[in-house]
Amino acid sequence: MMKLSLLIFLSSMMMPLHSCKNQEQKYTMAWRIAGELPPLPGQEKAIGLAGPVAGVTNNVLLVAGGANFPDSLPWMGGKKRYYAEGFVMKRIQEDSLSLYKTFSLPYPLAYPACASTPMGIVCAGGENPEGVSSKVMLLQWGDHSDSVIITNLPDLPLPLSNAGITIHDNIIYLAGGENSDSASSGFYSLDITNAAARWNTLPSLPYAVSHAVVVAQFAAGSPSVYVLGGRKKNSNSISDIYASAYAFDLNKKEWKEIKSLPYRLCAGTGIAAGKNEILLFGGDKGETFHKTELLIGAINAATDTAEQQDLIRQKNQLQAAHPGFSREVLRYNTTTDNWTNTTTLPFEAPVTTTAILWNNDVVIPNGEIRAGVRTPEIWMRRIQ
Repeated sequence: MMKLSLLIFLSSMMMPLHSCKNQEQKYTMAWRIAGELPPLPGQEKAIGLAGPVAGVTNNVLLVAGGANFPDSLPWMGGKKRYYAEGFVMKRIQEDSLSLYKTFSLPYPLAYPACASTPMGIVCAGGENPEGVSSKVMLLQWGDHSDSVIITNLPDLPLPLSNAGITIHDNIIYLAGGENSDSASSGFYSLDITNAAARWNTLPSLPYAVSHAVVVAQFAAGSPSVYVLGGRKKNSNSISDIYASAYAFDLNKKEWKEIKSLPYRLCAGTGIAAGKNEILLFGGDKGETFHKTELLIGAINAATDTAEQQDLIRQKNQLQAAHPGFSREVLRYNTTTDNWTNTTTLPFEAPVTTTAILWNNDVVIPNGEIRAGVRTPEIWMRRIQ
């Protein structure tokens, strides 16, 4: 079954990393809304999801799970809800998607690490009301069965949410993440073509990090895994948000610091493009995030009721007026070790989602566009 799925998928899946070496580095792109997710059960209007399971398998887009605030915004007492519902989206035109059918994950899940691979969509870790998960699933679209086939892969070495993930030569690489205690500096690999394989522990990241963009790309002909930006929560102070960037040479098995991003950035999305470039879409620079953390710390430390209520009011106003996230698109050249600002997104940039390369299209499904606010839109952009 797995071998058959691999053969079928290779003919329709996005360009693998090794093929990118011969692709001309010319990007002609125009964003459009390719489709929207429908309302979830009990909802009159679609409000979208943050942290969904998302990827392409056998030429269909799967979007499942995720979390949102269906009743009220979080600073107004709204409770986060996690979902198991999933959607199969098919192309009806080159630039248009339509809902084909629905399915369900084995359990509610949000904020996993997702990678589209020739074998299917790998979904690692994540969280739900029960806590942070170490479970790993493979989601495949079965053309013959007309259904989503979900199989279990080996558990992660530890429960992780908001980790980064990528693939090279059928090896999955997972970097960082966080659990209820702290961020992780772990770096692991898994051969998804070997049924007997288990997660292999690789040299640790130079720093503990979650919400980083993790991408596989070539540098001078050598494959590397890039870990770009991200953040680390701290128990006694505001979170660290990084501009740091590192590359792990898959041949030498060692980390190297590369040129930092132009600014601190976390929770954005990114893809490998062309023979030696990486594109980053949006992300959170952290200004409002840090101000909110400082106010939460002050609220927790306040002993006077009136002072505490005033701080809560300030925090609520700050979150209600959230300006959204960075719309900048950054390009990194692995040969020159240089970052450039290429353009800006013409829409509210979503974070905590996954950018997917589907043939020559970048797909960004749903995500968080402001504090507590999601989008049901699926954005697509052609790369030629």
